[in-house]
Amino acid sequence: MNYFLRALRDASKSWPLLLAAFLCSAGVAGLWGANIAALFPVIEVTLNGESLQNWNEKRIADAQIKLERHGQEIQQLRDRLTGGGIPEAAQQSLQNKINTLTLQDKGDEALLASAKALQPWIKNYLPSDPFETVLLVVVLIVISTFLKHCLLLTSTMLVSFVAMGISRDLRVKIFNKALELDRTQFMNQGSAGFMAQVTHTADMLSGGITTTFGGAITEPLKIIACLTGAFCISWQLTLACLTLAPVVGFMMVWLNRKMRSASKNILSQALGFHHVMLEALNNVLTVQAYTMEPFERQRFRDSTTQMMKIGLRHNFYRALANPITEVLGIGMVATSIAVGAWLVINKETQIFGVTMTEQPMTVPGIMVFFGMLIGASDPVRKLSGVITGINVGIVGAQSLYPLLDTPSKLKEKSNPYCLPSPHREIALRNVSFSYDGIDTVLNNVDVAINFGERVAIVGPNGGGKSTLINLICRFYDPTEGTVELDNVPLTELAVKDLRRRIAIVTQQTELFNETILYNIRYGRWDATEEEIEEAARKARAHDFIDEFPEGYKTKVGPNGFRLSGGQRQRIALARAFLRNAEILVLDEATSQIDVASEELIHEALSRYVENRTVIMITHRPSTLALADSILEVENGQVTKRPAANYRAA
Repeated sequence: MNYFLRALRDASKSWPLLLAAFLCSAGVAGLWGANIAALFPVIEVTLNGESLQNWNEKRIADAQIKLERHGQEIQQLRDRLTGGGIPEAAQQSLQNKINTLTLQDKGDEALLASAKALQPWIKNYLPSDPFETVLLVVVLIVISTFLKHCLLLTSTMLVSFVAMGISRDLRVKIFNKALELDRTQFMNQGSAGFMAQVTHTADMLSGGITTTFGGAITEPLKIIACLTGAFCISWQLTLACLTLAPVVGFMMVWLNRKMRSASKNILSQALGFHHVMLEALNNVLTVQAYTMEPFERQRFRDSTTQMMKIGLRHNFYRALANPITEVLGIGMVATSIAVGAWLVINKETQIFGVTMTEQPMTVPGIMVFFGMLIGASDPVRKLSGVITGINVGIVGAQSLYPLLDTPSKLKEKSNPYCLPSPHREIALRNVSFSYDGIDTVLNNVDVAINFGERVAIVGPNGGGKSTLINLICRFYDPTEGTVELDNVPLTELAVKDLRRRIAIVTQQTELFNETILYNIRYGRWDATEEEIEEAARKARAHDFIDEFPEGYKTKVGPNGFRLSGGQRQRIALARAFLRNAEILVLDEATSQIDVASEELIHEALSRYVENRTVIMITHRPSTLALADSILEVENGQVTKRPAANYRAA
């Protein structure tokens, strides 16, 4: 709940819009009650066939006569009390009658005052003909209904604007969080997890905010408006009808807990659903190659079936809310109909000795009273949907905000150290590293790489070669020890400043579903097309790019699937060349390039690597020929020796 309140606080920053939405909701509630109250003059005129002017004048006259008569009766009763000789029980009875008449007089006095206040307005602005009066009231009801819906639309759009703005901001924050986490934290959530948070969960929270500032305000205000009208007619009878309200409250609390639990299960299953789907689709070639389509279909079907079961449970509780509130609401209305009908038929003000009204109720009065209760029961029924929407929002907030609050393991100083370019040395000082905190990948590594040095990293698979690169690029921080640049720990530098010095090409080439021009320009966004073409020529990519009908504006497809493996690597090399960084990292960067192209690329590399530090992971002799030094990685240990000695061995 605290996370959802945090979302509401974020939304409250747009308080002018929310205030305007609240005023619109208040207007909707007021017009809702006014439309029901407007039925009173229609019923009165229709039943009695007289204009409102005559009807109001009659009310004034009747009230005056009644007050005068009651005054005489009260005086007579007081005279009897003061006359003496009356038993104590009879005295109490007389006093009760005086109290009853006095109470009725208060109601009549209030009625007389309101009738006199309305008389000039009715006389000046309302027609004298009964039918014209009915037509006027009907037209006013239509106009107020139109105005009510205009206000409702305005309120909905204002709240939606605020809620969608919060949803947009949260999506941006989640995306930013995904980019700033270290790789272990990112993989714990996974692409599918972030995708579900950005889409499904953000929508859940947006819906909860919309409901909170929309229906959760409008519907209770409508209830208040109708109950206020009912209280004005008879507060005692209204309270009698609300005896079932605690039962409604208890049932809604019970349903609230059930729906919140179901919403949590839906979200959890939705995350699993995304994982299953993306795993199969991202590895579709493996699925097809090993004829595992039936297995993946069944796996996906099981996931969607489980999601359907949880969804049905949630929908059951959601659907159960409507009949519960409606039955209890009808029970309250039925109670009022029975009590009210008895009072009208018998022209009584009490039932079972309990005073319900100050004066006998009329047929139009009791019908408007029923209308007010029915008008209150409709928003009460809708409150079940409001509660559902808020619960969904609460569950969404409980999933989103903990993710946003997850601190990145890659801490940055508020005032990072700024180093001049180019650097002088990259050093690992007593570095140990473990991915899981149990198995050590690197153990007490102490090695230095000078600027301009070309270093090849060799060793068995899984020995820690890529881990060395990840630590130098600060995709991870070491478990122990420090990685330093010119004797300054990388933790003291701004991550952006460090990575601007680095260009990297990996074995698993990552390309965007954009043009070739876009993918190469990603290395340096302000590069001109001439510089991009020059980088492509150095990477021996220009010739095959030029063969495409759209040239550099050719779309490469998701992950560059429209290009061969070798073409993708040459695009990645062109991107690295364009960056013109002082540190070049090559992780099996030519593993998918044919021999002829590799010779050309090595020729370009031999020129490009001058005056920059090059760190290569490779097993190819042609690439090893570029190296000055070799870092041998084995069993968590790193040994540095001259490349000539390694090649001789």
